[in-house]
Amino acid sequence: MSAVHNVQDALDDAGVEGRARTLPQSTRTAAEAAEALGCEVGAIANSLVFVADDAPLLVLTSGAHRVDVEALAARLGRGRIRRAKPDEVRAATGQVIGGVSPVGHPAPLETVVDEALRQYSRVWAAAGTPNAVFPTTFDELVRITKGTPMRVDG
Repeated sequence: MSAVHNVQDALDDAGVEGRARTLPQSTRTAAEAAEALGCEVGAIANSLVFVADDAPLLVLTSGAHRVDVEALAARLGRGRIRRAKPDEVRAATGQVIGGVSPVGHPAPLETVVDEALRQYSRVWAAAGTPNAVFPTTFDELVRITKGTPMRVDG
């Protein structure tokens, strides 16, 4: 089964109305996704995988800014957070960098949802491949990922 089907199954199981869609152009970066969807770059929920004290951590951050790993580590009470390597991303999510979805992983991941996404009535997240996305909301992202809302920038 494809990564997009896994994501759609997870969305269906969670009662999400938004449907995963595959676009003809890349949505690998927030800028590409925003251009393809005709929305603000801040409304793109980037799914970034980190390693926090040897455990995977999924951070859903607004495309408008970067994660401050030192500040996030302090907020979470962790010793160190670093970017996951490509093989660690695939092991944790079953998906490739540029297409990591908030859902559809082999096992639940600790997740932080950027509070900056709250300002958008609709946000877009990757759906398992670098050109697949689905529409959602901040509250729905928190619900379906069992995520912790938190500021992730400085």
